[in-house]
Amino acid sequence: MSRQVREEDGTDGSADTSAGGERYRREDLARAAGVKVRNLRYYQERGLLPPPRREGRIAWYSADHLTRLRLISDLLGRGYTVNGIAELLHAWEAGGGLSQLLGLERAMTRDWVHEEPVIMTLAELRGLFGPAGTAADTRRAAELGYVRIEGDRVTHQSRRLLEATLTLVRQGVPLAEILDAGDFVQTQAAALADRFVGLFRRHVIGPDGLERLSATQLDHISDAVAALRPVAGEVVASEFARAMALRVEAEVAELLRKDA
Repeated sequence: MSRQVREEDGTDGSADTSAGGERYRREDLARAAGVKVRNLRYYQERGLLPPPRREGRIAWYSADHLTRLRLISDLLGRGYTVNGIAELLHAWEAGGGLSQLLGLERAMTRDWVHEEPVIMTLAELRGLFGPAGTAADTRRAAELGYVRIEGDRVTHQSRRLLEATLTLVRQGVPLAEILDAGDFVQTQAAALADRFVGLFRRHVIGPDGLERLSATQLDHISDAVAALRPVAGEVVASEFARAMALRVEAEVAELLRKDA
């Protein structure tokens, strides 16, 4: 790995962790939640989103604001109106269940990904891959979500994947074919995730969804999510290792037959 490659330093303004937890400016919160700034203001005006904490002229939003925004987006996607969401949030708050619901959302969506981003310039990226990497490969990597390009700055989302890619390239595997394999893996991973989430949705959450569950039931689901997280990874890793062992054994046997 080139010494010029450096770790993500968090200086791009997406979040600040200096005051006891993540906090966001308005534009950064909207970006993290995948909503427009004007929608964020509208949710505040309608009482769906609590006001931010102010330090002088700066309004700071917390991770709880981000969680609630994601919940609002989820409810909108399921067909709720803004008025309906306001009534639902009010009912949850009155019943004391909103904190458990927001805590469940955090438990369900966080801690799945533990990756170390890597920042470099385009020149440094070309230096890493040399002639094996082309401009078309860089565009394809961006389309697949492996890298984010902002001007001359490139952020690779995962140091582990970057190092694995470099290892394969140095063994002579074309980068274009590695990206094809990555595209295939992403599709299969999405299918596996859908299967696990479907099982959890049917057998742990149940047919009524989250709206009618008690605080005790929400706590139970949160515990189940924590238990599912390592199990899902272990199942996939174990099955892939077993499949690789069988496939490599068959390949070696085929090569030996050809050489006999």
